[in-house]
Formats: sequence, structure tokens, C-alpha cells
Amino acid sequence: MTTIKLCEKALLRVDEVMLYTGWGENTVRNELNHPQCPYVVRKGNRLYANRKKLDQYLDSISGI
Repeated sequence: MTTIKLCEKALLRVDEVMLYTGWGENTVRNELNHPQCPYVVRKGNRLYANRKKLDQYLDSISGI
């Protein structure tokens, strides 16, 4: 089995977003369920974060 680093993945699951950002599960789920979330990808009833758009979002809120 090949291991893929989080920084190489296009879509991140909720648990991976938690590791990537340091946010808790409730925060991640609340962000992904927000109607204006710019980085959410919905596949059926599953939520994913587009990593590149998440990075852009984190840059925008950090003031960089």
C-alpha cells in the first residue's frame, strides 16, 4: 500500500482536515456544512475539503 502525504492530496476527509489545521471535529464539520464555505466538496452525504482552496482560505483569514 502506498502512503500519500496530506500535502499531496487534492481532497481531505474530515479527520484529515482536523490533522491539517489543528481544528476539532465540531469546528471542521461546522465549517464544511456552512453554506458559504469556499472549499467544501460534497459527494453524496460525505464532506471533503479541497486542499488548495482550503490553503487559500487559511491564508485569507490569517492576514498574510
